[in-house]
Amino acid sequence: MRVAYLASGAAGMYCGSCMRDNRLAATLIGQERDLVLMPMYTPLRTDETDVSRAPIYYGGINVFLQQHSALFRRLPRWVTAWLDAPAILRRAMRFSGSTSAAELGAMTVSILRGRHGSQRRELDRLIEALRAVEPDLVSLPFLMLAGLAAPLREALKVPVLCTLGGEDIFLDELTEPYRSQAFKLVRDAARDIDGFIAVTKYYGAHAATHFGLPSERVHFVPIGIHADDFAAGPKPPESHFTIGYLARVCPAKGLMNLTRALVALREAGRRCVVRAAGYLAPSDRPYLHAVEALLRDHGILEAFEYLGEVDRSGKIALISGSHVFSVPTVYREAKGVYVLEAMAAGVPVVQPRHGSFPEMIEATGGGLLYDPVDEKGLADSIARLMDDEGLRARLGESARTGVRAGFTDKIMADKAWAVYESYCGQR
Repeated sequence: MRVAYLASGAAGMYCGSCMRDNRLAATLIGQERDLVLMPMYTPLRTDETDVSRAPIYYGGINVFLQQHSALFRRLPRWVTAWLDAPAILRRAMRFSGSTSAAELGAMTVSILRGRHGSQRRELDRLIEALRAVEPDLVSLPFLMLAGLAAPLREALKVPVLCTLGGEDIFLDELTEPYRSQAFKLVRDAARDIDGFIAVTKYYGAHAATHFGLPSERVHFVPIGIHADDFAAGPKPPESHFTIGYLARVCPAKGLMNLTRALVALREAGRRCVVRAAGYLAPSDRPYLHAVEALLRDHGILEAFEYLGEVDRSGKIALISGSHVFSVPTVYREAKGVYVLEAMAAGVPVVQPRHGSFPEMIEATGGGLLYDPVDEKGLADSIARLMDDEGLRARLGESARTGVRAGFTDKIMADKAWAVYESYCGQR
């Protein structure tokens, strides 16, 4: 059985979906499973070895230009192919934040229309490439590409699956009329998708309801990480209590909430600091400045350190050097790879009781949940772990063993392959 696994880059950012997709592909390839990882939109960016196979399909520049220019849609491929070069795409994505919500909405709807959209030539190119691969099954990365399912099934005569991994955040924020159009196109296109793979139980149930998907075709395959990489990081300092944060620096991820908790803890006389790392888009620099301004106003700016983006070794050092870890998102997170990585290192986590966090923490016993409506909930939970070293140690050990019992890359790969085989067998 050969699987063609499509994965979308995240415009130059480290991305939980990219990391999950690349890790799944790498593990299956390492098991000598026949899988081809094909990148879309932009190159994948991951802190592990990228196992995707060039070239890039539905390249971000070509997709954008085809949306806006009928002339460009008619140009021969040899004229436009250079725009899909990884170096060109990486450079162009530095300015992608300037794209308006209306432009994103129109382009999303166009791609969802498949052969009837402005990117038909990209679809034809993808079909041609997949015919050369000769897969027994094709996996789409998210529902924004659901419109590709029918033409892929028709051309290749193979099952088409789709990963569910948090696309509600993007689709919900589209402006009208594009949001309503996109939701209708997703519901219609879902009829041509043989099965869906949800990365968490929470999101599988949520997506089925939110998008009107057939719940009987939604399968749960847990996120898996290479847990052993996090086994031997540095110990946290004894001089002060360190709270770790590793995610994109933006309002949705909740760094400001963690900052307010830090202020409350310091005003209560507690010696603690926050060390944070993650991608910072130019458009989010004012948000980081607001975080620093709040700390400066309270005279505790020295209690916060922003490390920028970090590679894998830097990630492991940050997580392992923390007493607790928290990314207090303000939205309902579908994935939460960072939570699994922290727990794999034996670091207890403190997360809001919503999205995927309850099922991860309940499955591992590796942290505390707080009510996100309670303004003091995050600070009180961190304080509890500061005061009870024994509890912190028990949660950390439970986190370490729990991740290895239920959230490794091998478990993820075995369960995903079993789903693939079930559909190829039905065919």
